[in-house]
Parts: sequence; C-alpha cells; structure tokens
Amino acid sequence: MQTNSLIDQATKQNKSKKSNDDAPIIEDNKPIVKMTYQGKEVEVHLISKFDFSGFDNDTVIKYYRLNHLGRKLDEKASNYLKMAKGWSYHAPFAGHDGIQLALGTIFRQKKDFLFPYYRDMLTNLAAGLTPEEIILNGLSKDSDPSSGGRHMSNHFAKPEIGIQNVSSAVSNHTLHAVGVARAIKKYKDDAVAYASIGESSTAEGYFYEAINTATLEKLPVVIVIQNNKYGISVPVSDESANTRVSDNLIGFKNLKIINCDGRDPFDSLRALEEAREYVLSGAGPAVVHAECDRIGSHSNSDRHELYRSKEELTEVKRCDPLMQFRYNILNRGILSENDILKIEDENKQLIFKAADWAEAQPDADGSKWNLFLVPEPEYNGENFVENDSNREGKKVSMLQAINETLKSEFRRNPDTYMWGQDIEKGGVFNVVKGIPEEFGPNRVWNSPIAEDSIVGTANGFTRYRDDIRVVIEGAEFADYFWPAMEQLVEASHDYWRSNGKFHPNFVLRLASGGYIQGGLYHSQNLEATFSTLPGLRIVQPAFADDAAGLLRNAIRSAGVTLFLEPKYLYNNRDAYTVMPEEEYMIPFGKARVRRAGKDVTVVTYGTAVHLSIKAAEELAKEGIEVEVIDLRSIAPWDKDTVIESIKRTNRIVIAHEDKLVSGFGAEIAAEIAKDAFKYLDAPVMRVGAKFSPVGFAKNYENAILPNANDVKQAILQVYNF
Repeated sequence: MQTNSLIDQATKQNKSKKSNDDAPIIEDNKPIVKMTYQGKEVEVHLISKFDFSGFDNDTVIKYYRLNHLGRKLDEKASNYLKMAKGWSYHAPFAGHDGIQLALGTIFRQKKDFLFPYYRDMLTNLAAGLTPEEIILNGLSKDSDPSSGGRHMSNHFAKPEIGIQNVSSAVSNHTLHAVGVARAIKKYKDDAVAYASIGESSTAEGYFYEAINTATLEKLPVVIVIQNNKYGISVPVSDESANTRVSDNLIGFKNLKIINCDGRDPFDSLRALEEAREYVLSGAGPAVVHAECDRIGSHSNSDRHELYRSKEELTEVKRCDPLMQFRYNILNRGILSENDILKIEDENKQLIFKAADWAEAQPDADGSKWNLFLVPEPEYNGENFVENDSNREGKKVSMLQAINETLKSEFRRNPDTYMWGQDIEKGGVFNVVKGIPEEFGPNRVWNSPIAEDSIVGTANGFTRYRDDIRVVIEGAEFADYFWPAMEQLVEASHDYWRSNGKFHPNFVLRLASGGYIQGGLYHSQNLEATFSTLPGLRIVQPAFADDAAGLLRNAIRSAGVTLFLEPKYLYNNRDAYTVMPEEEYMIPFGKARVRRAGKDVTVVTYGTAVHLSIKAAEELAKEGIEVEVIDLRSIAPWDKDTVIESIKRTNRIVIAHEDKLVSGFGAEIAAEIAKDAFKYLDAPVMRVGAKFSPVGFAKNYENAILPNANDVKQAILQVYNF
C-alpha cells in the first residue's frame, strides 16, 4: 500500500498537539484538506480509506474516470431540470459513489440479475448502460432502453443485459431478486441476483418477507442497503431502532451481513466480493450495508435545507466521495493535476456529445399506449370447437378436472413449478392432491404464510428464463390474498412498463366465493377489484370442462392469469362434465351460451351460472325462454356474444355472486348502455350480493348472497317491463 504522506502528517500532528499553520485541519482524527476542483477551492474531509492495495494504477484510474463521468451525468440531469427540458424526476446519487461504482462493477452482463433502485445512476453506468442510454431515459425518449418513456425518469434498466426494470415502490424488487435467485439455485447456475435499496425501505414488510424466504432457502441473492441516513425527510433514527439497519437482521440464520464504507469503491468492492463468494458457496444470502451520505436533496421536489442544518450540509459536502477519490489519486502520485484534468475534460465532452445525440432522438410515442398490455395467449381460438359437455363418458368434478389438468401440464413441461400454502398436503381443498408426490420437492413445495412473497417470488422466478411457467396458490382462500395486492399490481404492469421486454409468466389460483358457510374471511369474491388492473387475464369457470380448457391455456400462455375457482362448485354435481381431451383449450374472452332463449338474456359467470340456469328452467314452465350466457372469462370478456343476444331478446339481466355495488356487472352494464342501448326494451337489471360482508351463520349467508329466486325475480321484472 502506498503511503498517504499528508494523512500521516496530519495524524502525527494531532497526536503531538503541535501547531503548524501549513498542516491540514483535524476533525474526529481525520484531516480536512483543500483542493481546487472545477476552478473552485473545496474542502475535503478524508474520512474514507481508499485503500488501493490489490488494484493496479490503470484500474484505479478507470474507476475514477467512471465515477467522474457518473457525477457529470448527475449534474447534467439537474441542468435539464433547470432548463425544463426533461428529467422531471431526478434523485442524485452524490455521496453514494463508492457502493454504486462497486455494485455496477461486480455485476456481470447477461449472467447476473441486477435490480437497481431510482438513485442508482452510477450503478447502472458501471453495469453497462451508456451515457446516451441514461440521457434517453432522463428525457423520456422512445428509444429509452428501460421503458421507452413509459416509466419515470431515473428508473434505469436494460433487461437484455440483466439490468431489471423495477417500479417506484421501494424495496418490492427484493422479492423479485429472491425469486430469480430461487431459479438460479434450481437450475444450478453460478449467477447472482443483486437488489439495491435505500435504508428507509427496509421498514417495508415485504423486505422482511424477502429476507425470510432467502435465508430459509439459502438463495444466491445479495441485497445492498445504501444507508444515507434519510428517507426523504425522515431521519434513520425515526425509521429504525438500529440506525445501522443491518443490525436489525442479525437474528436471521444463514445470512451473511457485511458492513462497508459506501463512499469508498475499494472497501465496497471488497465487501461485495466477500458477499458474492458467500452466496455462491450455497451457504445463504448476503446483505451488504453501505454507509453513505446524501449530499443533495432526496430529489428535485425536495428541499433538504428545511430539515437539515447548515453544519450538516457543509460536512456532507466535505465528505464528497469523488473529492476524496480525486485527492488520494493526486496525493499518491497516480496521476498529475494535468492528467486528471484531461480525464475530466474528456468526460465533459463525452456528456456534451451524448446529450446532443440523445436530444435529437424521437420523444416517447403516446399513441403506442395500447401496446404491451397483455402478451399474446398460447391459444387464440383458431378452429375452436366447444367441448360436448353432455357426451357419453365418465363425468368428473371441477376439482378433479383442475387436478388432472395440472398433472398433465406438469408432465408436458418440466419447467413448470408450483408453490403456495399447504401445497404438500394437497391444498386445503385437495385440489393439488398427488402433485407434490409425483413431481417432487424440486418442483412443488410449501411456502411460508406470506402472500406477498408467494406472488413476488413468482414474478422473479420467471425472469430466469422465458419458457418457465409457475402456478401459485395465492392464498388458501381468496379472502386472504389482500397482502399480495402490491405484488399483483407490480406484475400487472411489468410488461407495459418495460415496453414489452419482460412479462411474468404465472397462473395465480384462488379459491373464491361463498355458499360454504365460511364467513368474512372465507367467502369473498375479488374479481371486481382485480378487473380494475390493466395487464391481467381473469377467468372463472362454472363447469369442469371449462376449468380444464381455461387452465391449460393459462399455464401455457405468457403473462399473468388469475384463475378464480368457485369453491362451492369444486364437488357440486351441477358442475360435473365429461373430461375433455388432453389438448383441449378454451380461448380467453370467449363466452358460451348455456341455454338458448328468445325473451331475456342473462349474462353471468361462476356460481351464478347455475343459479341462472335454475331460474331459467323454472321460467320455461311459465313459457318464458331465457338465454343464459356464461362469460367464463372476465378479462377479457365477450361483449360481442352478449350484444348479439340482446339484439334478439331486447332485455338483459346481469348476475354474479359478488357484491352488487361496484361488482363487475356494473362494467358490463355500462358497456351495454354505450353499445346496445338502442336494442333494449327494458332497463338493465343486476343481481348480486348485498353490500355487506358475508356473515358466518347460515341465515346471514342466505340473506346476503344471491340465490336462484333473486335471478328469477329480476328476469320477471325486465320481462314484464
């Protein structure tokens, strides 16, 4: 190691307490020196070691060049804001230089998986993004490699080299990193998943779900915590009892915790190398906690002088990592002042050139808003022939149909996986009975009771390879799914947000609905809430053959499909049909006419299909012929079939088990009012549950949930209008 003579001199002076006007000031046993940078004199507090041992001069110079280039880009972003030319959101990284340079450097393109956060400009630059690509993102250009202007500026990505597109929801990508690390381990790869976050986001519940899952399964994931001591304006002391937040994780078994100086790229790189070695050994995950300073405001919309003292702001500027790096290079004779000025000028010119090119590129094209909402399905309905539900043969229950279809698809594609709660016992309803035994723990296993983790790791797992398919039981009952909504929202816009570069490929199974005397947490229907999220497919079968055909298409298709299983129908004789052939699939958005009629149309799905058929059969005895349309698919739904029926009957009733208020029937009614109003001879009627939680006692359930008579009375009302 080369000797820093000025630091040694200052330390000796401090120990001897002798006066020397030419020696640097001493604060906390660390010297403050003066240096000229960009024509101005700056004070530099040398608090970081910058131990260059083990690194040759060319590498040190390369790192400085990269660090300085990143800071010039950071400045350029601020200038764009001042000129109102772009970068409407910018979170400066100054003060995080060391850990970001190290993280980007250790990442291996097209090998590892990197999940950066919004402050990681230098991380992304060091990982392989060019200055041009970073400016394209900041200016929301159509060719921005992250999202083509669909995502916020300062959210950098390039999925084709392994830099993942993450959202603005802080630290939720830790679950995605854990998920892809699970795939890395399953496929016996030597890749590493890296997730980068700020210290304040470690307070989020899903962060702890990520740590718990990673330590439980000993996954090759490194989570980097960049602790700049503020969550926007909230100091770390208000966020955590341990201001070094990695101390909160000490009790997790199998977790390697490494604390480093995030200002110093060499200390940070050594920490990351130790972490990588540990996770690749199979011993478990690692957390690298990097102490940083936030020199600027949280972002351009924040005024940090409102909550930080002048003294603090002066000190963090003195501790600027770039200035410390620059001083150590000069003081150790690695470069002369002229040499380093030449590098800095070259970077300045490089930024000018990159900016000129990027500014001339086309802006984001808003007319493409409808692209990349949902991937194309495996089967789009070409030459589709409905299964003959009444043909001769042994009839099976909906539960059996789902079970047999799952087994068939797992046999067909060895890259299909399943996890959820109580999976290994066959699920709480025995829907997956026999699957764990046949396919083994490498493909089918139990998850902790952590719904966000179940969904978030599925998102991450499918990032490993596009041909992987995952079937998850999102919660034992649909009512318990709410903790995972954050991850479902994330998955719903991954494809759109990444401009078509990534889509999670999983089927989310949920046992839905009531009529089983389940009460508040075992009787809910969630489809209306789900249907408000663009980017999802939502299906709910009412018969065994439909369950098989929809599930097979869902598993084989790219993207996210919510497969809602009416648990009342699992073993209900009304839902029994002859099992269709092995390759039978039903296209999404294709309704089926369950009963033909000329007087009134009933549009329905799920359990309410059977209520509607019963009502129609009773009314047939009175000479009223009711057409019953089973949507099967809620997103997309078959509006054409519904409107064609209305043209014949001129009357419509919409029936579903979910609450009437804001149920999916309201969306159907609105579309009918818009596109089929001229064919109606009576108001649109809706049937659904009361606007109330579903009570446990049978009398409460009977009073709240719809029944066949409710459907019958609604039909009579429009018929007699």
